[in-house]
Amino acid sequence: MDTNKRIVVNTFAQHIRAIVNILMSLFATRYILLALGSSDFGIFSLIGSTVAMLGFITNALVVTTQRHLSYCHGANKTDEIRIVFSNSLFVHIIISLVLIMGLSLIEPLLFNGFLEIKSDRVLVAEYVYFIVITMLVLSILTSPFRALFIARENIVYISFIDILDGAIRLGLAIILLYINTDKLLTYAWMMLSISIFNLLAFSVYAKKHFSETCLWPQRKDISKNVIIKILDFAGWTFYSTGCIIGRNQGMAIVLNSFFGTIINTAYGIASQILNAVQFISQAIINAMSPQIIKAEGNKDRKRMLSLSEVSCKYSYLLLAIIVIPTCFEMPSILSIWLGSIPDYTIFISRILLISALVDQISMGLGVANQAIGNIRNYSITINTIKIITLPAIYILLYMGYEIQQTMWIYLAIEAVCSITRIPFLKYSAGLSVRHYITKVLLKISVPTILIVVACLLCTNINASSWRFLLTYIISMLTGAISIWITALTRKEKEISLQMIKIKR
Repeated sequence: MDTNKRIVVNTFAQHIRAIVNILMSLFATRYILLALGSSDFGIFSLIGSTVAMLGFITNALVVTTQRHLSYCHGANKTDEIRIVFSNSLFVHIIISLVLIMGLSLIEPLLFNGFLEIKSDRVLVAEYVYFIVITMLVLSILTSPFRALFIARENIVYISFIDILDGAIRLGLAIILLYINTDKLLTYAWMMLSISIFNLLAFSVYAKKHFSETCLWPQRKDISKNVIIKILDFAGWTFYSTGCIIGRNQGMAIVLNSFFGTIINTAYGIASQILNAVQFISQAIINAMSPQIIKAEGNKDRKRMLSLSEVSCKYSYLLLAIIVIPTCFEMPSILSIWLGSIPDYTIFISRILLISALVDQISMGLGVANQAIGNIRNYSITINTIKIITLPAIYILLYMGYEIQQTMWIYLAIEAVCSITRIPFLKYSAGLSVRHYITKVLLKISVPTILIVVACLLCTNINASSWRFLLTYIISMLTGAISIWITALTRKEKEISLQMIKIKR
């Protein structure tokens, strides 16, 4: 399969995964909220957020492993692929052991006054904490296998497993409604079983189909130089993803310290909406990142930058088609989905979605920086901006500002971070700012304006309770037509037509 068709097939597979998982996630969250109640749902979100602050390690390790594997593929260094994977798995195991010890040691500190949890639920919360730690470790151990699938551009299998994951989550959420045991503890065990399923699904298949796979690090392949190379790249990737995840999950702790667990319910729901929607834009990034990195490994810098610009444009437009109508119709969507809408949920959801959309404008440039491999200065420059959000919002809340006012700071900082990537890649990789403005910013502006206008017309003309369906249909048609006419180049239209043929 040629490069364009592979990108198209992988993107299409992820779109199917995104749509199916979004629908299942919406229903699952509603059932879980009904089963647990606002307080227990807030406790699970709070504990999950606390431990997930270290979940950046999983993301960093996937990025690191995938980058090195893809680079070896692009440079045709087939002998090094097995060595890189084996050393990566070794690093994952060591990090997992360190995390288990570290998180176990801080457990007394968290549950003796640091987290605001009702006294009669502290014991259950402690059990849930250790279950979530186990889930984190299993996720880390799954990372090298998942990265291998991405490097080999086998996104179809990843999409299949993720759909099964979503189906299992929905089924367990329904079962939770009819269980008479402690629902919070039972729900935690259910989520742990899904983590075990994911590890087995990726590791067993990889061992059977990919020759470089090992289920335990091979002693003959362990190399100090390779480990240092992986840890050096991973260290700065840790910092980058740590800033992002730390900002996102740290918000739950900051908000909890001022408003208690009820606000965690609102933030948790908003975060789930964001995660579900981001699948759509992340699809094109995941599909194109191996090709971007392989182009750099093949010493083709011009093609690498061109692909990164295309990924910026596509990922933004795919997200905009969903995010813009969702923001307009947020009250009716949440009302139908949840019934009773927790305070601040609508506003927080809108801010998070718009922030994600702004971030996508230059997201592909981040992949270009990963391809180059010299990520130290990028990590310090770009992602330090993101983590500044936490102290800024804490200070404003401490000074007595309302949550609505402080969340606008979240959006403003995200915009600064997105814009900063452009001049940075100009000096580090030779990106043409004029070319980027012409091929990305100008191309996305017209569809964005037209989608907003379509949503405004729909929301002002029709007032029915199911109006959001009409808004989605009209905005998607408007977006699709305007993207085809104004945003796609002739070559990109040819690739799109290939995708239609593949679907048939």
